[in-house]
Amino acid sequence: MRLIIMGPPGAGKGTQAKFVAERFGVPAVSTGDIFRANVSEGTPLGIEAKRYMDAGEYVPDDVTNRMVRNRIDQPDAEPGFLLDGYPRTVAQVEELDGMIRFTGHQLDAVVVLTVDEDEVVQRLLARAQVEGRADDTEEVIRRRQEVYGEQTAPLIDVYRQRGILVEVDGMGEVDEVTERIFAALSTVPES
Repeated sequence: MRLIIMGPPGAGKGTQAKFVAERFGVPAVSTGDIFRANVSEGTPLGIEAKRYMDAGEYVPDDVTNRMVRNRIDQPDAEPGFLLDGYPRTVAQVEELDGMIRFTGHQLDAVVVLTVDEDEVVQRLLARAQVEGRADDTEEVIRRRQEVYGEQTAPLIDVYRQRGILVEVDGMGEVDEVTERIFAALSTVPES
């Protein structure tokens, strides 16, 4: 199964990605986790990514594309994968299409978690305090929401037109949202 999980920052994508990936026996590939690991290790990619992350902006496509291509080319992703945080732009959709087409496969579904923006901002502020995320100030969080609306939300229509979009209400308890996702994906045939 080859899946994407989308939604605005704080929608619960990372949490849900772990459950969905486990259910289908595929790796959850999170660009956010990879960026944060590089930042904490002080790698050249991490230093470059940190500048954008601290401003609430997206890391440039070329850096992100190379990172994703390297990850989904790994042996554990042969039976499939779940992408969390990628693609974020129309250019990345085209790049991902090429990556997947090269392997002879196709995307099975794109899950979009729909949420209330103000509630998500409060959720992220609470997470920032618990996890000590210095980059999660209200100003940066609101900017991330704007960037999502400008650059990533248009991808929803791209995948809707392809007939592979699955919209799921992302509000409520974690297990409720997980069950909604599993129910929605139960009708998706694997490629």
